Amino acid sequence: MAEINGTEHTAEMVAGDQSQFDILVDDALVFSKQRAGRWPELSEILSALP
Repeated sequence: MAEINGTEHTAEMVAGDQSQFDILVDDALVFSKQRAGRWPELSEILSALP
């Protein structure tokens, strides 16, 4: 687990397949590197948090 600086949220890294990088919030997909074709911006991650 890792804390996201400046927030009360924690993150967990789970190994995926084929360079997969997905961000889920409460089990809902909010960002997919494969779909977007790029890495997420920090602001995108933070705006997806409740």
